Amino acid sequence: MVIWCRRVWALTYKELLQLWRDRGLSLAIIYAFTVSLIIAGNGVSLQLYNAGFKVHDHDRSYASRELTSRFQEPYFNDEGHILRAQEGQELLDNGDEMMIVDIPSGFGRDLVAGRPTAIQVQIDTSNSVRGTLASSYVQQIVGRFGLEVSTARVNQPRLSPGIGLEQRAWFNPNQTDSWFTTISEMLNMITLLAIMLPATLMGREKERGTIEQLMVAPLTTLQIMLPKVLAMTIVVLCGTTLTIFLVIRGIFSIPIVGSLPLFLLLTAVYAFVTSGLGLVIATVTRNLAQVGMMSLLVFIPVLFLSGVWTPPEAVPDSIRVLMHLSPLYYYHELAFGILLKGAGVSLLWEKILGLLVMGSVMFGFGAAMFRRQFG
Repeated sequence: MVIWCRRVWALTYKELLQLWRDRGLSLAIIYAFTVSLIIAGNGVSLQLYNAGFKVHDHDRSYASRELTSRFQEPYFNDEGHILRAQEGQELLDNGDEMMIVDIPSGFGRDLVAGRPTAIQVQIDTSNSVRGTLASSYVQQIVGRFGLEVSTARVNQPRLSPGIGLEQRAWFNPNQTDSWFTTISEMLNMITLLAIMLPATLMGREKERGTIEQLMVAPLTTLQIMLPKVLAMTIVVLCGTTLTIFLVIRGIFSIPIVGSLPLFLLLTAVYAFVTSGLGLVIATVTRNLAQVGMMSLLVFIPVLFLSGVWTPPEAVPDSIRVLMHLSPLYYYHELAFGILLKGAGVSLLWEKILGLLVMGSVMFGFGAAMFRRQFG
């Protein structure tokens, strides 16, 4: 057993040394755990900012001016008025404006008289996410304005019934986008490297012809395979630790509520079992170019079925069943549960069990294919 462990450690050290000497791959790993997260945290926004709009005001009353003044920065950007409806249509068609607010004549007079009235808002939804957000914001603004006008017309407002809504967001009180996007990008990079690095190490052995030297050495298939997985796991853990202290805490000041050792332990388990996909890639590819293409082909379904960008509740039932086949689905729930919610093993044991079962199947399948080719 001592000799077996010494051989595994010697090969693991060799893999780490080769990773360090490969400047291109080392820079790619550093970039994945630093620059890509900073770009994701600063460059991806899930909220509406500076949506340009123009107003076609047929009424030109105090009420119309009061309503349009509610569309304020930083969500909307008032870029003036138009005089013709055709001009607004052209602005939308050309992509020069995102929204046109059309207020009919007699709008203020109808409000004063207590008659129902309406306005028309045309929104460019070629960007569906941004368009949906703009539509939601417009509904809130117009609805609040209508409620204020109707309340002001009541002779005794204190006796009129009303419902007040007070919202409080849990785990991210200010609803800061960078809290979600930065952690999500870290999980994506961990997954990509856990899949790609073992396959890359084996692909490099094939390209350089050193795989034959390993095969004639007094080593078992497990002793050849395990060091590549261990080296990758060590690199992923070091990169994750760097990301947490340098980027998540240092740059974005995201609080880590839960147990950091528990998260790192589960990260090591996740990286280890997800490497089974990398072992499958290593057996079906012959060079690094094929490794890169196959890694992306495997990573994209794992990402899209994880629920990182699309909640499981928002997908069809058939796709929701397939999401349980993605290891990132379990790891995503575990990471956010620990880092932002402070959840422990007692609350996350089902996801931990699912990760272990799904990961064991993947790792076992990858190890079996690896052993079949090189055993």
